[in-house]
Amino acid sequence: MTTSNQLPREEYIEQEYFFRTYRERLHDNVPSQEILKIIQEELLHSCQLPMAVDILRTEFMHSGRIGTAMKRMSHYFSSFQIFVIEQSEDDRSRFENTSALQILEREARYRVADVSPAGLFMFQLECIARNRLGYHSGLVAMADDAIYDAGWKRWFQYLTPQLGARDLAELVYLVSERDDLRQSSRTTADAVVHDRPVLFGRQTGRIAQANIGRDPMYFFAALQRQLNYPRVPIAKKVQAERISPVVESRLMRIEQRLKLLEMENKGGIDLSQFYGKHRTIEEEEDPAN
Repeated sequence: MTTSNQLPREEYIEQEYFFRTYRERLHDNVPSQEILKIIQEELLHSCQLPMAVDILRTEFMHSGRIGTAMKRMSHYFSSFQIFVIEQSEDDRSRFENTSALQILEREARYRVADVSPAGLFMFQLECIARNRLGYHSGLVAMADDAIYDAGWKRWFQYLTPQLGARDLAELVYLVSERDDLRQSSRTTADAVVHDRPVLFGRQTGRIAQANIGRDPMYFFAALQRQLNYPRVPIAKKVQAERISPVVESRLMRIEQRLKLLEMENKGGIDLSQFYGKHRTIEEEEDPAN
């Protein structure tokens, strides 16, 4: 896959609007084809995004998906954006497209601001972890982004087989400015880490050190509180509405009436089921019965 280019700030502003508006109108049950057509007119036409949306709409009309078209425009959409959309369009995945659009909306918002590779890395990795999108494929998509330099790309290669087997906070700590852990407990496997460039700042290293051995979600949350890293959207669980007891009672009576009507149409209502067993006089006089 071709390495994604860094786009001008105005492109990310329009992307944020696009992903947010697309998601909101999907919640209003507006058809995707109509949404894409209208948004194309609303976007700033000095940007490239309106042309990209036109290609997305054409692809959606043919296949009902937009991930394929985004993949053909890998010079514009980042590999992580393509990965997230493709995961939401996978028939076997429970990852919803509205969640995918919200993730891309927040990522675009972060790129508009003073984005840092460390902050973007943590945001993208938490998105993968929370939504169970697959670490291996996700890290490959992340590493393809132009915001990560050669040092980051080498670390991605080291991280892929390590993640899941080792603690995330420890792995981050080993490539932070706080290198006392690396100096005191270097092993043969970690020897190459000492020669890698520093990717995370001193404060990130302190937070990582404090979270070694703990749930990675605590690590992500601490970085968001302390360093203002972007927050990952969390899908809300939809709870089934409870039926009112009055409505439930009426539904039961309607169901009983329907059953009686069905019995009548089939040849009459059998009333014997509503009575006990019929006993003759002889049976009542016989004590054995």
